[in-house]
Amino acid sequence: MTQTFASLSEHPITKRWPAKDPSVLQLYSLPTPNGVKVGVMLEETGIAYEGHRLSFGDNDQTTPEFLALNPNNKIPAILDPNGPGGKPLALFESGAILMYLAEKSGQFLPTDPALRWQAVQWLMWQMGGVGPMLGQLGFFHKFAGREIEDKRPLERYRAETARLLKVLDGQLEGRAWIVGEYSVADIATAPWINSLVGFYDAGSMVGWDSLKNVPGWLERFLARPAVQRGLTVPA
Repeated sequence: MTQTFASLSEHPITKRWPAKDPSVLQLYSLPTPNGVKVGVMLEETGIAYEGHRLSFGDNDQTTPEFLALNPNNKIPAILDPNGPGGKPLALFESGAILMYLAEKSGQFLPTDPALRWQAVQWLMWQMGGVGPMLGQLGFFHKFAGREIEDKRPLERYRAETARLLKVLDGQLEGRAWIVGEYSVADIATAPWINSLVGFYDAGSMVGWDSLKNVPGWLERFLARPAVQRGLTVPA
């Protein structure tokens, strides 16, 4: 239901968050790890966009207008007036958005077919493992879950996060980036690792100091000017 419309003005979300420039891609997001992925990707690719900041405190994500764009009521989501075939495209799920923007811009997905599929593989690894596990660790370590007396859930997610970091550390051995060249795999994964050691303050509990390659990779990521801009998108 979110895909069939002739122009941005026909989509319900533009009634709540009007587009100042209907000719550019519209982003609906917050600078959470998943939101930062798309903010960074847009800044890296140079695709013209307009950012709309949602408020979880106001339950913006559950409004009929936002649900018309993303029935799963999660950020980020985009509305591109210049989608495939020149027709508008509504899209949600950060991994799908990264792949779409990579294809649209011709950037950050390797052109070599084997390497391309490796980048997609590691993007799926982030979506299926890193995001869910680190998100749960953050909940049980920093947010409301820390008040739960039974610490078995916290330990489960702590241990799995530590395991995933070792997997990433091994993949980065001898490489500057996850698949060798900078790609959507790095853009998807690094915001979560940055949140783990920064916002969640959980590095010491998952063996951060024992990692050989991940800390340097994260530093390289954060040193990119487009990343620094993307960390606060939407403003």
